Amino acid sequence: MISDIRKHLDTIPFVPFALRTANGREYPVPTYDHIYLPPGGGRVVVSDDDGIIVVLSSLLISGLVQGSRARKHKPRR
Repeated sequence: MISDIRKHLDTIPFVPFALRTANGREYPVPTYDHIYLPPGGGRVVVSDDDGIIVVLSSLLISGLVQGSRARKHKPRR
């Protein structure tokens, strides 16, 4: 899945997408600046506009949703 995310990030122009996890939640990536793939490939870091980050295990990411279908996940408090 990490290689699929990297391929999508290399697409020009950038197309917004969301990462879907195994439990069905989606984490939007509206711009290239909202995602970080650390070396090693075990984690994906997604940030929202408020600077709140979510660190996802690459093993729990089940898919990549492109375009307007991507919906915003509100973190639990």
